[in-house]
Amino acid sequence: MGFWDGKRVLVTGGGGFLGSFLVDELLRHGAERQNLVVPRSRDLDLRKWDNCVKAVKKADVVIHLAARVGGIGLNREMPGTLFYENALMGIQLMEAARLAGVKKFVALGTICAYPKFTPLPFKEENLWNGYPEETNAPYGLAKKMLLVQAQAYRAQFGLDSIYLLPVNLYGPGDNFDPRSSHVIPALIRKFSEALDARSGKVEVWGTGKASREFLYVADAAEGIRLAAERYDGPEPVNLGAGFEITIKDLVSLISDMMGFEGEIVWDRTKPDGQPRRMLDVSKAEQLFGFKARTSLKEGLRSTIDWYLASKGGR
Repeated sequence: MGFWDGKRVLVTGGGGFLGSFLVDELLRHGAERQNLVVPRSRDLDLRKWDNCVKAVKKADVVIHLAARVGGIGLNREMPGTLFYENALMGIQLMEAARLAGVKKFVALGTICAYPKFTPLPFKEENLWNGYPEETNAPYGLAKKMLLVQAQAYRAQFGLDSIYLLPVNLYGPGDNFDPRSSHVIPALIRKFSEALDARSGKVEVWGTGKASREFLYVADAAEGIRLAAERYDGPEPVNLGAGFEITIKDLVSLISDMMGFEGEIVWDRTKPDGQPRRMLDVSKAEQLFGFKARTSLKEGLRSTIDWYLASKGGR
């Protein structure tokens, strides 16, 4: 029998961006559709304890993806909401899972949990060596508390709870809402709208000097699936692609791929966020055999094509 055969699996956030890819990944590797529980937030609000209890009922595996999340703009606008809702959902869900006798709990953290100034590449053992970048800190710390909880529950109750740290994700189906989107979908939308309006100018936040690492969403889904199957340990594990690119180079790459030939205007009054990001991804490969497959250019092409098709093209 395969790992997923006969198991009842709860995927919170399973109807979202990453969740939809993960559900497909699980189905391709032996999970049975009738045993997959994918609640939507409008039907099961995980900020309420009774709904957490209901969600984990009869579950063998819980994969907690559900989160209130956005880019720098949303982090600055709603730090209290992002802290409270993410901490509340995760802490209650893990406690409900423990009480229900769930065999495996997979918690998704965030790269925003790392200290603002972390030596590159980010190693898991550096996670506690400083305070996160200020605009991301409330969200990052709320998700980081799930690592503390997972380790404490493993030590006291023997719960097989693991904690993964994914880098920034992107891909088809991403959130392109300018108020809450991350950098890649935000840039794709900006360039698309400039081309539609025949505008010769696109404004971008910050200086362009910060660097980021990006993981294609289908690769992230594979990493989560492999970790659930093969990893049983207390230490957090990075999920990433193992490269960095400056925002300036990313902007140039996306503009070239979309055929924008106008001016890029940098709004230096806006924050850059964390100065640099790149993960050490060696543990994921050593512990459960995960290595990202999709190059940045390949992933960007898929994402751009999906966005243009979804809005009817230009």
